[in-house]
Amino acid sequence: MTLDAQWFTEIHQDTAFSLRIKAKLHEEKTQFQKIEIYDTVAFGKLMVIDGCIMLTDRDNFIYHEMMSHPVLFSHPQPEQVLIIGGGDCGTLREVLKHRCVRHATQVDIDERVTRLAEQYFPQLCDANHDPRARLLFDDGIAYVKKAPAASLDIIIIDSTDPVGPAEGLFSTAFYQDCVRALAPQGLLVQQSESPLLHADHIIQPMHDSLRRAGFANTQTLYFPQCTYPSGWWTATMACKAGDIAFVRAEEAATPSFVTHYYTAAIHQAAQQAPAFMRSKLK
Repeated sequence: MTLDAQWFTEIHQDTAFSLRIKAKLHEEKTQFQKIEIYDTVAFGKLMVIDGCIMLTDRDNFIYHEMMSHPVLFSHPQPEQVLIIGGGDCGTLREVLKHRCVRHATQVDIDERVTRLAEQYFPQLCDANHDPRARLLFDDGIAYVKKAPAASLDIIIIDSTDPVGPAEGLFSTAFYQDCVRALAPQGLLVQQSESPLLHADHIIQPMHDSLRRAGFANTQTLYFPQCTYPSGWWTATMACKAGDIAFVRAEEAATPSFVTHYYTAAIHQAAQQAPAFMRSKLK
């Protein structure tokens, strides 16, 4: 990360993305990480964690919708949802747009991410007081390990990059605990970085680890995310049994709620892997 009087720049693997800033609104070092909030010229408010862009006002809807709606519409009746991470609460908001969800528990290790989101990104926190929502500030890995067997329909791992507090969320041991905690038709989805920059050392190993842990099938979704490294991002789904299928496609085609990126057609398109990724993930 670099910062001069006018620009915030995130540098990653010999690439860089910059946003012109108007002001730094907040900075603090928590027990777990450094959090900064900026006001930018073109993308509204910006949250940065440990020098990496987490979200902006302008494009966060793509990520949050793709982390929630594809996996929820791929489950016949998702009632019990667990979100690991997701402290900005945008994914929680999207999950609770589904009327069939009875309980959504969000477990993020750093409460300050949520409190700053409530202050600077209040539109993402609309569902925080929904009676179906429960916000916990704890270790997500430990939470899953203690979760009753077959108690969850969906696990969403909305984490930062696999370093620091999030590193253990990409391990086979953690995925084994997820398999145990999921009901027979259970599904998992996890953000899995850029197919251009991270295919070999994150996406492919993630598929291998998920299958070693006992998941029956895996599938990666592809979508744009211009403020993340390379501008192209993924989320990887896994099912406890059978195949990953778009089982609620008819409902997704005429949803009871508003989306800004996700559609049934986008869902189907996101499932199509580029040729180079098909080769890597055989």
